Amino acid sequence: MRYIDERHLDFAVHPLDGRVSRRQHLILKPFSPKVRPAMSLAEDIEIAPRASRRIKLHGAEGFEGMRVAGRIAAECLDMLTPHVRPGVATAELDRLAREFILDRGALPACLFYRGYSHTLCISPNHVVCHGIPGDRTLREGDIANIDVTVIVDGWHGDTSRMYLVGEVAPRARRLAELTYEAFHRGLEQVKPGARLGDVGHAIQSYVEAQRCSVVRDFCGHGVGQVFHDAPNILHYGRPGAGEALKAGMFFTIEPMVNLGRPQVKVLADGWTAVTRDKSLSAQCEHSIGVTDDGYEVFTASPAGLFKPF
Repeated sequence: MRYIDERHLDFAVHPLDGRVSRRQHLILKPFSPKVRPAMSLAEDIEIAPRASRRIKLHGAEGFEGMRVAGRIAAECLDMLTPHVRPGVATAELDRLAREFILDRGALPACLFYRGYSHTLCISPNHVVCHGIPGDRTLREGDIANIDVTVIVDGWHGDTSRMYLVGEVAPRARRLAELTYEAFHRGLEQVKPGARLGDVGHAIQSYVEAQRCSVVRDFCGHGVGQVFHDAPNILHYGRPGAGEALKAGMFFTIEPMVNLGRPQVKVLADGWTAVTRDKSLSAQCEHSIGVTDDGYEVFTASPAGLFKPF
């Protein structure tokens, strides 16, 4: 029997949106591949509301909260960089991330989120997103996206990046490179008065010009004191369409790009999304805030390792 964690934690994470109560103890249960650990919330824990579809505008306090959460999330992925090598089990990377986050007084937002029982999502090769850590080991030539979200004082820092495991095939490296370029082209559209469609169009037009495809089934999202909030950030679209961007909006940009067709399917575990045609997939993600004259990236890597290849 493997254990998720043996510590007693003096917080409880609400499974719907990651809000935190520090009034009760949470005990992490033994994990079996056939049984997801259940989290018991004490009766007196206030149930947090579901995400509102109203787009929130944040002030200076929100920006500071997101900077702190975003930095810890980025530092977590920085820490993992030397450990992502051939032969490492994805469960070991998950353990390292969980201990790193807890040791810094933050919380792993994905742990028990809608029944999910891990800290990271690790998505290698043709896994598009939400890959579940486990006994699988990374192999020479793999590419893998690692996604982490941390909570600090109620604020969520959400980020992911690509890792190349050893020497990879030229087409795999090219896919990772163009995914980062697509992300940055979308990011450069962010400023007050721009439209969400401008962001999606910049990503889509670049990716399709490279004869690859943008996944439609998943999108970016509002973020802040709610894990997944309004607005939805599509990585495709028409320029001038969609919501107008305003200073104080927080959201993620996280394009998923396939070497083949855009269609995906979710496996029987209810989480793991893979490409239908088994083609390689890549993704990168930042949490950002719209400022008066552009944007701020909350999850920038302090070590300059957002693109660790």
